[in-house]
Amino acid sequence: MTVNRRFLLARRPVGTPVPDDFALVEQPVPTPPAGGFVVRNCYASLDPAQRGWMDDAPSYMPPIPLGDPVRATTIGVVAASDTPDFAVGDWVMGLNGLEDYSVNQTGGFTMKVDTALVDSPSRFLSAMGAVGLTAYFGLTDVAKPQPGETLLVSGAAGAVGSAVGQIGKIMGCRVIGIAGGAEKCRRLTEDYGFDVAIDYKGKSVGQLAAEIRAAAPDGADVVFENVGGTVMEAELLNLAKKARIVLCGLISEYNSPEKVGVRNLWQVLAQQATIYGYLIMDYAPRFAEGGAVMADWMAQGRLRIDEDVQVGLENAYDAFMRLFSGANTGKLVLKIADGL
Repeated sequence: MTVNRRFLLARRPVGTPVPDDFALVEQPVPTPPAGGFVVRNCYASLDPAQRGWMDDAPSYMPPIPLGDPVRATTIGVVAASDTPDFAVGDWVMGLNGLEDYSVNQTGGFTMKVDTALVDSPSRFLSAMGAVGLTAYFGLTDVAKPQPGETLLVSGAAGAVGSAVGQIGKIMGCRVIGIAGGAEKCRRLTEDYGFDVAIDYKGKSVGQLAAEIRAAAPDGADVVFENVGGTVMEAELLNLAKKARIVLCGLISEYNSPEKVGVRNLWQVLAQQATIYGYLIMDYAPRFAEGGAVMADWMAQGRLRIDEDVQVGLENAYDAFMRLFSGANTGKLVLKIADGL
């Protein structure tokens, strides 16, 4: 290719992003800087966190500068190199952008991966990437559930939530999932092995709290939180003593300008619970360790990680918005190219 297409952040979204917040432009393919290399991006991860990076607000990562490509974890092939550390043809994963080609420097976030280990390179963005490992380390290292404990997962049909529930079952938990709609609830029990699925659609906080209580009369020992808002309010009314809440995401609030949050944090105090603000970036040095376990579980048929692969950089906006409409049916991935 002689053109580098780039999906840029043109203005900061207010509420739900609209197409005019972005621009798809064509620029020359970059050349590697001294000691650096250029990656041909083949797959990009689409995640709720990207919506937060679009705001000019304090966060764990700096906001995406206006005029820059939307930041994304990608996997691709080294297309040109000025360093012996990364040879042309090497498959690599790193934090780049929604664009055909990205410039990288040695010593950054980019790492080589062995695509012979997986059926598709996209697996390094799902089961063996940040999504699958968010579930793995969030349970095994942060929540540390014990056999027989009750695990409550919100956003349970999503990429992270569905993996959390399955790993919880492997660890001997009773697993309850909250999702939106009958089809997603069916997938929780039939495809992912959850013990109970609860549909939050059209229910008040009180109604949802009552359904959780019926499924977990002694309360939840571990809550893996991906949604926030009214769903989290209902969950907080059903905590067991000394419950552990892993706060992984708040997708219901990302497009809300008010950022209202939950109203009954008193329950955390009343039940002597703990809330742990959890970011997978802390576990980057241990990705190989966790990825090996995830791969082994998949090979044994104990873990199912679905992917929702959308095709074409020109479809980046529509693909990204699937996260907020609930249309995605697995880890959302944008396929940009096949490789060199």
